[in-house]
Amino acid sequence: MDPWRPTATSIGIWNGRIVGLDDDVSAMPAGQVHDLGGAVVIPGFVDAHTHLTWTGTASQQVDLSRCASRDAVLDAVARAVAATPQGQWVDVVGYDQRPLGEHLTWRDLEPVAAGRKVLASHISGHACLVSRAVLDMIPDGELASFDAGVVRDGDGQPTGVFLEDAMMLVRTRRLPYSVEEIVDAIEAAGRKCRAQGVTMCADAGIAAGLAGFSPVELGAYQSARERGRLPVRVQAMVPASVLRQSGADPADGVPRALDLGLRTGLGDEWLSVGALKMWLDGGMSARTAALTEPYLDGGSGRLNYTGDELAELVADAHRGGWQLAMHAIGDRAVDQAIAAVQWAQEAWPRENARHRIEHCGLVRPDQMERFAAAGLSAVVQPTFLNVFGDDYMRVMGEERSAWLYRMRSFLDRGVPLAGSSDRPVADGAPLRGIQAMVERMSSSGRPVGPDEAVSVEEALAAYTRTAAQVCGVEYLVGSVEPGKLADLVVLGEDPRRVSSSSLADIPILATLSHDREHLSTL
Repeated sequence: MDPWRPTATSIGIWNGRIVGLDDDVSAMPAGQVHDLGGAVVIPGFVDAHTHLTWTGTASQQVDLSRCASRDAVLDAVARAVAATPQGQWVDVVGYDQRPLGEHLTWRDLEPVAAGRKVLASHISGHACLVSRAVLDMIPDGELASFDAGVVRDGDGQPTGVFLEDAMMLVRTRRLPYSVEEIVDAIEAAGRKCRAQGVTMCADAGIAAGLAGFSPVELGAYQSARERGRLPVRVQAMVPASVLRQSGADPADGVPRALDLGLRTGLGDEWLSVGALKMWLDGGMSARTAALTEPYLDGGSGRLNYTGDELAELVADAHRGGWQLAMHAIGDRAVDQAIAAVQWAQEAWPRENARHRIEHCGLVRPDQMERFAAAGLSAVVQPTFLNVFGDDYMRVMGEERSAWLYRMRSFLDRGVPLAGSSDRPVADGAPLRGIQAMVERMSSSGRPVGPDEAVSVEEALAAYTRTAAQVCGVEYLVGSVEPGKLADLVVLGEDPRRVSSSSLADIPILATLSHDREHLSTL
């Protein structure tokens, strides 16, 4: 994945670093020589947007994502209730109202909940459904304060469905998880990532907000690393909600900050502070992503900030030295993100800021040039096209379907394009994402914006070289070059030589990365 030297047949590694290729190392003495027998070695995959704690905890819970009927959902919840000790919350994941035709309510859950506290998290992470016992924990005054996200019935009573920020009414009563639970979750998710060839992850929001599991979640990551239970390198994104007035000298240009002035870049090659995460809108599956034109089944989603609120927050973070990772799925949210970054850069120019827009689910043609001019990177989730493509096309219509999760248009305008998973929202395997970038097919076999397809080489770059670039670590990983870390994946076949339909099935023979003083291998 080095454009200046695209292929090699041997790699020299010393003390966890690549020291040379081919003739550069052929005459050097080697303590070990491994002949891979014609296998293909590429840089370790970098997942630029994922959720490790969420993935690890979800893997231990009953999954509703395959339940296509009301009865199937309720049967699964009943099993979860029966398997959960009395007094504990009953957590289930993968709830999705779309195959059911409409959201369930607490009344639907009650016969199987049996008075227990049931929390069913939406597949998108942008909604949840709870039982009556959970509703009873929330005072009416608090429900009224989040009225926009508390779904109510015709009589004005809460149905048990919560959207976006209103979910915090539930999450604050469910949290926190213990450090030990989080370490277990991180390790389980990290091992799954390594099995799929991933050697580095950017965890897209920890400690607070909709993606947080404990106020000391970064401490849990540190504990996992110290105990040898962090299988992948991690950049942890910090939610913007934890910034507060810094009290710093006004001349420093840091009006808001984390305690001690911590910001993007602190850490080492295994664990570091990543971008500042901002959620500008919701999710397309939950119909809360903010659109300029309505979904064909109703509604236009919602923005989490006014334009002025976002501009002020972006400016403060930009001035304070943060890289920004702005969740913007709908085109209305993308408009907001572009405008805020452009204003901040014009007022306080800063080179190499590498601000990013996460998801870019719907980007209009008229937004593309402004996106590029703002110096933004696009971090997309190609597997969504396969898993959710049929639904997205149904609610967007023919014209807008061509604008979903663009790829070719970004590359043609010089916008850095990084691949990612948003795991556990969808399958996290990079090879499956690479196949989706090349084929752009829904699960039913329908093309989703086929003009946005890219080549295999471009898709590989999105999950290696460019993903490292948007995370600011291209000097460490992302290509097989002298001086970089020996993070490598051994494949059973060459992705450039197989049919596109076979890309996801290429065997991962080994995943290697440097751990302090030695190479570790799966």
